[in-house]
Amino acid sequence: MEIKASDVKKLRDLTGSGVMDVKKALNEAQGDTDKALVILKEKGAAIAASKSERAASQGIIATYLHPGDKIGAMVEVNCETDFVARGDDFKKLVKQIATHIAGMQPLYVAPEDVPADVIAAEKELYKSQVEDKSKAVADKAITGKLDGFYESVCLLRQPFVLDQDKKVEDLINNVVGIVKENIKVARFVRFEVGDR
Repeated sequence: MEIKASDVKKLRDLTGSGVMDVKKALNEAQGDTDKALVILKEKGAAIAASKSERAASQGIIATYLHPGDKIGAMVEVNCETDFVARGDDFKKLVKQIATHIAGMQPLYVAPEDVPADVIAAEKELYKSQVEDKSKAVADKAITGKLDGFYESVCLLRQPFVLDQDKKVEDLINNVVGIVKENIKVARFVRFEVGDR
């Protein structure tokens, strides 16, 4: 099957994947770019999962200052080697994450970082909203509402500010697929004038 250069370019722009990975995904998807995009996302997630236990002790800190100088963010993102930390793909990712933090105001990196008392308070609120439902329906509703809560306050679960079809986690997984190293957001801080 012949693969169009325009399709390869389109998928590379969307995912940041290498030419050979994109061609392989297009062949597997029989030229369907939507299916190839899904294949590339799954491959990135699988690579990220396989690398997730490896130590990420190198990295960089990036900042973002919004025009008008009233909002700013700083983030530390770690990877496994200094070589990757100095690479353009990694630097671009970290800058995108800093921009996202300034715009979307996450409170935590991931759901496991949310304090237990905050989760308990959220669950109590949701329980009061579904008191009249059966236990099975109430449990399902509470789980759904808790997932929505994580999406609103956890950086990795939030839809990316510049592309709502991707989550921040997806951006990271795409770069993990390219650099073949574990990448972790270590910490971040967001500043807004007058917000203490």
